[in-house]
Amino acid sequence: MQAAGKEGLGARVEDRSREWFVPKRGPRWVRLGIGLSFYPYTIMNACYVVIGSLLAGTVYYDRMGGMTLVYVLAVGIAAHSLDAMGPNRPWGDFLGRRTLLAVSLGALFPALALGIYYAVTVALLLIPLGCIELFFLLAYNLELFRGYFHGDFWFATSWGFFPVLVGYAVQSNSLSLASIAGGLFGFATAYVEINASRPYKDLKKKPEGASSSLADRLESILKGIVACVVAATALLLALVLSR
Repeated sequence: MQAAGKEGLGARVEDRSREWFVPKRGPRWVRLGIGLSFYPYTIMNACYVVIGSLLAGTVYYDRMGGMTLVYVLAVGIAAHSLDAMGPNRPWGDFLGRRTLLAVSLGALFPALALGIYYAVTVALLLIPLGCIELFFLLAYNLELFRGYFHGDFWFATSWGFFPVLVGYAVQSNSLSLASIAGGLFGFATAYVEINASRPYKDLKKKPEGASSSLADRLESILKGIVACVVAATALLLALVLSR
């Protein structure tokens, strides 16, 4: 693994190692590597794709699984690796910028390839939807356009609303009122998550705030919203399978 070296000098470094989803035991690079994936929130993002697919009249489970993998790679790995390259260095210096960029591209290219495959074989609607999502992936995580898109509304739109539409589109090459309603569910839950995550992060990176009652309440909200999305996905899957 590549150390940050001189490129980290003078940068403001955050410490997210105290957050609830980061393992408390094990080698530092393993714990931070797992934390870097933000796996509970990546699971939420994947669930939105599944929800969109399950709302379609006919469900092709191979497409659902493939598009879920696209988001796991693109968001869970690529987007979070790009975000870790930011000046705040949210995961410290355990991975250098070149390594993070290599990890990001190594996940993004196969995600794009799989997404393009589905677009040209089953759903051309994925092309404009995919371009929008790729734009947000770069604009949000690299804080382009002076960070205009690095806000709560755009976070919930790009990683809550659109994944539901993509999940629906890969099944039907169309959109519907049901997919829009599902997208609003994704937006609302993602909006709650990011609004609780930001103050929680700020508290956890300070030793005096890490064990505060407010941090505990915010942690409960975050765990609850993840559980809510997973439970809703499981319920919808059960209903579809019982048809």
